[in-house]
Amino acid sequence: MKILYAVQGTGNGHLSRAMDVIPCLQKRAQTDILVSGIQADLELPFEVKYRMRGLSFIFGKKGGVDLWRTFLSSRTRKLVREINQLPVDKYDLVINDFEPVSAWACHLKDLPCVGLSHQNAVLDPTSPKPEESDTLGKFILKNYAPSTAHYGFHFKSYSSRIFTPVIRQQVREQKLENLGHFTVYLPSYDDTRLFKQLLRFPQVEWQVFSKHNRAAFRIRNVRIQPIHNESFIKSMATSAGVLCGAGFETPAEALFMKKKLMVIPMKNQFEQHLNAAALIEMGVPSIKKLKPKNEEIIAEWIGKEQIIPVDFPNQTQEIIDRIMAANGH
Repeated sequence: MKILYAVQGTGNGHLSRAMDVIPCLQKRAQTDILVSGIQADLELPFEVKYRMRGLSFIFGKKGGVDLWRTFLSSRTRKLVREINQLPVDKYDLVINDFEPVSAWACHLKDLPCVGLSHQNAVLDPTSPKPEESDTLGKFILKNYAPSTAHYGFHFKSYSSRIFTPVIRQQVREQKLENLGHFTVYLPSYDDTRLFKQLLRFPQVEWQVFSKHNRAAFRIRNVRIQPIHNESFIKSMATSAGVLCGAGFETPAEALFMKKKLMVIPMKNQFEQHLNAAALIEMGVPSIKKLKPKNEEIIAEWIGKEQIIPVDFPNQTQEIIDRIMAANGH
């Protein structure tokens, strides 16, 4: 039996989850890996058979997705060629983590495609939704990587097809302690904006992981360093709290580590606003922007002891086995 496992390479969350999903697939079948996208900082420790440009969202520097740069980076002809040339018909099963090339290749050839992603979970009617609707954002989420079967991961198991987060083994094995610093990952803000706002809290040691700088440096109590997987996990594991975007994997890992958490959803990123709605329902504070008007809210969060209890069991192999069985394998 041959499986194609296709992973979205925009950001790091999908690749983080893939590190645990891939070994589970390899235990059951011959597994080829496809990664598309141009905004990731992680490398998978597995052979990747197909590396494609795909269709990536480009992070901006003011707190959101840069829609203009996203449009300019979209090479439609190349995307269509990748979709047409991908031999999805050679596989017994295609499992897709919000990856557009394989999803549309299956769709155009009328082949089954199993969606296993966080995006499936946030679109589920049972999942929390923000007060403000986003028709375009919802349309993009539904059509970016179409699938014929839908399974998802979320902060809670809201339905029978929604599972709690995959926490990679590297995170589960971390020694947890509180050394007093706060870990920051806000890739849609540039370093200048982060310095301007974080220096307002001189009592706090901020460890910032940046997509916009390749060298580590410090200004007073704010340390900027390039994104490095092991360093980032270690920083979170030894932090007093985590300030990050309202993605999925980083907040999930922070909650698993029993760290105080605050999120800032990206502008023009509907999925993050769906995530923020779920986190707010759980008791996690969220602010719209990293701006002076939110200084009081951040200061209150810094001084408050607030741990949100979660239960994220290690069940990745059981999930994979269930999906394969339900889809004829």
